[in-house]
Parts: sequence; C-alpha cells; structure tokens
Amino acid sequence: MSDVYITRLSKFLPNKPIDNDQMEDKLGIINGNTSKARRIVLRNNKITTRYYAIDDEGNVTHNNAQLVKEAIELLCDENFSKNDIELLSCGTSSPDQILPSHASMVHGFLKSKNLEVNSPSGACCSGMNALKYGFMAVKSDQVNNAVCTGSERISSWMKSELFADEISHLIELEKAPVLAFKKEFLRWMLSDGAGAFLLENKPKGKTPLKMEWIEGYSYAFELEACMYSGSDKLKDGSLKPWSEYTPEEWTENSIFAIKQDVKLLSENILVKGVNSLKSAIEKHGLKPEDITYYLPHVSSYYFRERLYEEMVEQGVEIPWDNWFMNLSKVGNIGSGSIYIMLEELVASGKLKKGDTILLSVPESARFSYSYAYLTVC
Repeated sequence: MSDVYITRLSKFLPNKPIDNDQMEDKLGIINGNTSKARRIVLRNNKITTRYYAIDDEGNVTHNNAQLVKEAIELLCDENFSKNDIELLSCGTSSPDQILPSHASMVHGFLKSKNLEVNSPSGACCSGMNALKYGFMAVKSDQVNNAVCTGSERISSWMKSELFADEISHLIELEKAPVLAFKKEFLRWMLSDGAGAFLLENKPKGKTPLKMEWIEGYSYAFELEACMYSGSDKLKDGSLKPWSEYTPEEWTENSIFAIKQDVKLLSENILVKGVNSLKSAIEKHGLKPEDITYYLPHVSSYYFRERLYEEMVEQGVEIPWDNWFMNLSKVGNIGSGSIYIMLEELVASGKLKKGDTILLSVPESARFSYSYAYLTVC
C-alpha cells in the first residue's frame, strides 16, 4: 500500500460574486412578486455573496462539466499536464444530463488522453466519494495519481422559468400561486463552482497533505429522504420518481426542482452528524485536541452554533478557534464546498508542518456523512 498525498488544489468560481440584492435579478422573480422567504432564509444562512454561471444578460456561461474542466486545468502547469492524469473521479449533485456520466463529460471537455473515469452519484457526499475512490486507487497502487473533483452548476435549476408552469397551474385551479417553501428554500442557499485535488503517491508540492483516512456513514436505513429532485414525496414518506409521472405533471408540480423537507432536516442533520463524527474519530483513536483545523461543510450558519452545541452534548467538542469556513463568501456549493474550503485554507499560508485537518461533509438527501483526516507534510 502506498501513502496518498493531496499535492495540488484548485478552484473555479464562475463570473463575479453575486450579493444578496442581485439574486432575484439573476434567478428571476416568480409570479411578478419578490420573494418573502428570501430575506428570512438569507438572514439565517448569513451568506453574503455567491457565484452563478450566468452572465449579466441571463445567459448560461458554463455547464457543470465545463466548470470542472476549468478547475482541473488550473491544477496543471509545465510540470504536470492534463495528459499526465491517470484517473478522473468527479462528484456532483447536479450533472448536466442523466447520461453520459458526469466524469465522462468532463473528460470530453478536457480532451486529454485515455484514462479511467468515475462518477459517484448523490448530493454533497458525492465529492467526498469521488475523493475516496481516488484515494483507494492511489493507495492500492492501481494508479500513481488521480484528479478528484466536486462541483455544482445549480443556478439553472433555480431560475424562475422552471416554476412558471406550476404557478400557472395553481392559478387555473384558483389556488394561491405561491411556491412551496420546500422548493423556494434552496433557491437562496445554493451556488455554482468547482474544486479539484491532485492525489499522488509522493509528497510533492509546497504544502502536501497526507491523507490518513476517509470514512463514510449512511442513516438511510432509519430515516426517509430529506432533500430530493426528480421525484415527489408522498404522505407515507416514500418518493415517487419522475418516471411514474406524466410529462404534464413534471412541469405542473416542478418535479425536477430540488426540494428540502426543512422539518426533517432540523430534527436529524446535527444529531446524526455528530454521531457519525464521533464514530469516525473513535475508530481511528483520535481526540478533538488532535485536530488543528476543522473544516465543516454546513449549508447555513444557522446550523453552526447548533452543531457546536451538539458536539458538546455528545462529548466531542472541537474549539471554535480550530474551525475554518468560507460559506459566507462563496455560498453553498454542495459537493464542491469542501474542495473550495480546503483550497482556501492551503492558499492562506496558515498551515505548518504537522498540522492536522478534519474534513466534515454532511448530506441531507437521505442523511449520509463523510470525513477525511489529513496531515500537513
């Protein structure tokens, strides 16, 4: 077994940052009225700027695979080219199409050489699953290097025209033309962008990070779906998939919109998150004081204080001084958030040899969690 190191990191955030007052200009107004929920959601999540792959005229500037291609090219220079990549592992919650796979589309835009591709599905943990696949491939000497990515191009899923038919249908039924909060909530949470890591079996670069371990946990065996798309939730908690609806129902019910069961989220995301965190660090014989930097992916600052309180409750408190976050500046980029957060920490110049980093990623879709532990070499 080889040791595995993150030797290069990059991010690509499209266009210029969008502040809170510009959001509806970019995403559009629903039914001619500004959103009442927007200010409430933004007040809680405390995100001040985010990025959209949309230009000033409302045109899409990049699809998801193109965002990733840009991030990967930023990893490369005269010492490491895209033709040196042996494995491409790309995670996302928002692929551009059902088929071909996301990583295949990224490879197509890269126009490099023949290589292995891997496309883990899911939500935020898909980026960590992409990282784990690369980690295992390098560690087991299947390849000498792997490029792993996390990305989202979610803005096009949140534009007002996606909901136009649903609003028209409600008006026809003489019902209030108001978008359900489970759909509108995420319009004010999510952002576009891509991050990439180069994994190698040698500690190269200015600040190589040794990957000590990476772990994943799922609570789907006891909890129903919380965040979902391409389906709708029935009264018994099960999901009815898009393929069992008519094309008319797809638009009348905004079946392909991303929806969030906010009550289920609040009741479970932190308890299960700290439970899985405790399992991961106990498995590897760690204590909170062994963590120099804690990088938690949280969707909103609303959960930050509550996460800390739950850590105290379960006896795994990580002091505030050890936390590192950039949510307020870049927004919630889903599977790409942890990549972009770690890239910013490395670029900050704060790290020194021997520092340790714990990456923590929850996924509310059906309550999955991933953790990775790194040492600065």
